[in-house]
Amino acid sequence: MRISAAGRTPVTATPRRVTQRDIARLAGVSQATVSLVLNNRADADVRIAPETRDRVLRVIAETGYAADPVARRLASRFNRIIGVFTYEPAFPSGSRDFFHPFLLGIEEYAERVGCDLLLFTSAPVIDGRRRIFHQDNRLRLADGCLLLGREIDADELHRLNRDGYPYVAVGRRDDAGGPVPYVGADYATAVGRLAELALARGHRRMTYLSMGIAAESSEDRRRGYLATASATESARHRPATAADAEAVLDDLLADRSTVAFVEDFATAVALERAARRRGLSVPGDLSLLTLGDPTVPVPTELTFTGFRIPREEMGRQAVEVLTRVIDGSASGVQQRLLPCELVEGATLGAPEPAVDRP
Repeated sequence: MRISAAGRTPVTATPRRVTQRDIARLAGVSQATVSLVLNNRADADVRIAPETRDRVLRVIAETGYAADPVARRLASRFNRIIGVFTYEPAFPSGSRDFFHPFLLGIEEYAERVGCDLLLFTSAPVIDGRRRIFHQDNRLRLADGCLLLGREIDADELHRLNRDGYPYVAVGRRDDAGGPVPYVGADYATAVGRLAELALARGHRRMTYLSMGIAAESSEDRRRGYLATASATESARHRPATAADAEAVLDDLLADRSTVAFVEDFATAVALERAARRRGLSVPGDLSLLTLGDPTVPVPTELTFTGFRIPREEMGRQAVEVLTRVIDGSASGVQQRLLPCELVEGATLGAPEPAVDRP
């Protein structure tokens, strides 16, 4: 069963809104033609035949299409171009790519409000990191920009705040010379609820396995874990990677940990396989909880207990927030945390009585 981390009611999908692209497809015309009809305009070089205009208007009436009010505000005052910048060169190469759902949500809402997307792909890599600001940066081509990345440079956020350039970070960010506008995931609440589930199953010796990076998302996860697990018999923390799964498993067994909270999905998969090679079972001998989605495709037939990040919705709401920043309708600095979706999989069980384990 899937439940929202903000409550215990089932998550239900909302109907998809009719877009200008849908109208164009049904009327057999271009999206630009639909836009001209909606705005009761005709460009100097474009004449819309009366029968074409009538066909578009008929489809609009039949579908009940209503133009988004944000789109109307943006139409007359801005270029309606939204920039997208990612600090890792990780635009999707397949449907299971970590960034793919974010970009799906971004594209969907950008289309809804009639904006084009501009991917800033020419940024140079300096000291191993991509940089927004460089000699030939082109931020001003866009009305505003969305920032994606596991670690976003605080100095660049500070400069964006100082310059007053409209932007929104996808993911919670600490202040940088002032509050940072963002749409993030409520990792602290989600991890806290997983810890509550583990406690309810009888676990008292817990270990948190981090990715060893200094990012707000990692800090939020650890904060949620410690807030609930600190009163247990053992609430340890250590960095871990899939490459050192055998050594990590040795450490877990030596400490008699009965459950591990694993930041990196690939590490959880590697630990489960290492346990099986030793004749141990998950969750019989060791429970494993995953704290998010795979950042790279990791084949496994096991459904891990953990949570999923609302990546598409984060993308949609990030565009919504940015358009309101651009058109001036936002009240104060916008900061949103969205609930994660808990997944009750097959990797959390009750701890077995302590025995000598291989």
